Amino acid sequence: MKHKILIAGIFVASLFSSCSDDYLDAPAKSTLDESVIFSSPGLAEGAIDGIKIPFAETNSYRGRFLPFYGLNTDTEWYNSSQTVSDASDLCTYDAKPNNSQMNTTNNVWAMMYSGIERANICIRGLRAYGDPTPGSQLGYLLGEALTLRAIYYADLLKTWGDVPARFEPVNNATLYIGKSSRDIIYKQLIADLGEASTLVPWPGESAATSSVERINKAFVKGLRARLAMAASGYQQYPDGIRRSTDPELSVANMYALALAESRSVIASGSAHLEPSFETFWRKYNQENVTAGGESLWEIPFADGRGRMLFTFAVRHTTNDQFHANGANRGGSAGPLPTVFYDYDQTDTRRDVTCVPYKYGTAVNNIAKQELGALNTWYFGKYRYEWMTRFVTSTNDDGVNKIYMRYAEVLLIAAEAANELEGPSAAAPYLKEVRRRAFPAAAQAVKVEDYVNSKVASKEAMFNALVDENKYEFTGEMERKQNLIRWNLLKAKLDEAKVNMKSLADRSGRYADVPAILYYRYKADNVSLDIYGLNRGETVSPGTDYTQFPWTWTGAASDTKINTLYKPGVNPDNRQFWPIWQVFLDASNGKLTNDYGYL
Repeated sequence: MKHKILIAGIFVASLFSSCSDDYLDAPAKSTLDESVIFSSPGLAEGAIDGIKIPFAETNSYRGRFLPFYGLNTDTEWYNSSQTVSDASDLCTYDAKPNNSQMNTTNNVWAMMYSGIERANICIRGLRAYGDPTPGSQLGYLLGEALTLRAIYYADLLKTWGDVPARFEPVNNATLYIGKSSRDIIYKQLIADLGEASTLVPWPGESAATSSVERINKAFVKGLRARLAMAASGYQQYPDGIRRSTDPELSVANMYALALAESRSVIASGSAHLEPSFETFWRKYNQENVTAGGESLWEIPFADGRGRMLFTFAVRHTTNDQFHANGANRGGSAGPLPTVFYDYDQTDTRRDVTCVPYKYGTAVNNIAKQELGALNTWYFGKYRYEWMTRFVTSTNDDGVNKIYMRYAEVLLIAAEAANELEGPSAAAPYLKEVRRRAFPAAAQAVKVEDYVNSKVASKEAMFNALVDENKYEFTGEMERKQNLIRWNLLKAKLDEAKVNMKSLADRSGRYADVPAILYYRYKADNVSLDIYGLNRGETVSPGTDYTQFPWTWTGAASDTKINTLYKPGVNPDNRQFWPIWQVFLDASNGKLTNDYGYL
């Protein structure tokens, strides 16, 4: 059974009762003494559960952060990017501090700091009263609290850059503070995760780590590796785009740390790729939360409290045989139309990731798949039709957010090994990822020959890894931070614009993409049998198929393509969202926006 983000007892509500939506409010003393809570494993566990509550609040991760952060990239976009709205501004690199989607006191900024404050109280209490040693339950809970705090901070850093550093509970003296250097925060998080890794077991080694909804050592080490790569990568600072100048965060130091941590996870045998890409995503939609497989940690939403399918699933026009989640659910974002055609045709990830159809209006509660348009695709990783639970909530689906999976650990290992030890050291990790992606008959060419051809230089291997991240993670909204740390954000967005124009015109590398699809319904009279999606499929497969024009529709093609990022905006100068106006106004003059935001 899924672990719910719920208050686990009246004492948790009491402990955190004064943690308001605005992180600037200092909490009063808890009405239940911390010495009692944090010396008792049962009570302390309930307090740790309280750290997770802000993930699921209405305007937090659930309804604001996850639906928008990470769009638009060279692989993913908001499907209404061409529409003038505050929602599209969040994705097209033109958000303003007064953005109506975000400028509320209970926004995700406040919720992240609420989670941090809860974590700070727990960490202080456990250290003071709990004797949290490795191998003890209280030790595990300290490791979990440190990691949950790191998650909130990691997302603050990638979304806003420099932010206030709060590693102790708020008091009157620290009620108003300014931003700290992200370098200081990165170093604290990396140290915290190093400590946490000594306190939490590997997946499946304890009752707590039997579920991916609780923190485990493989995830802690993987997250530490991810943060090391981000801390040493390129990013926008107030004085320009550069790497950190802090010698502790140098590429040599951070890549060595990332390589050591990722290799530790790999050597542990505590996680593994699922046998097939589709198997993994089916299990995800079936809400299989058993640890020890590919998923390392997931934000645990209650059945009626998360919006991953509500937001990103293959579009369902009405309630139908698969859900009663409401009309026009899913499909707010999708892969760029070029992505399907960039995959190798034999790559099994392609048809799982990129879906060209939606489910139409249900008749007698049965909806059929319907083709849409070339410029509107859906993420096939998220599907109501793969769920085993029938969703009836009108606002949420309750499916978890995968925060990290084992494939990323392999690709971090490959990237760090390539930089420090050369492409031959990276090759085995890249091969493992691609081996799962291709059928046995194609592996000699698509895995062995392909990867072996990249060991000629570090540059060739690096470029292959940039591509592989695209093929593996499209639809998971991890691409944006990677493009930023590689210093490729604008370059890749501009390349994507050129590619989409070529696809719309059927020119250049997309000249052989068919302009006509052919379809018929399979025996279930619901699922489409489509011919013409593959390059070169231009001859009618038979009279029992119906023709469908496969063209760029709706607004002029140039309009949607050009709003991958807002015309006149340089995405390299808009790598972050602005701090929202309500938090600037409440900061007593301590907070301001950088990067040209007003």
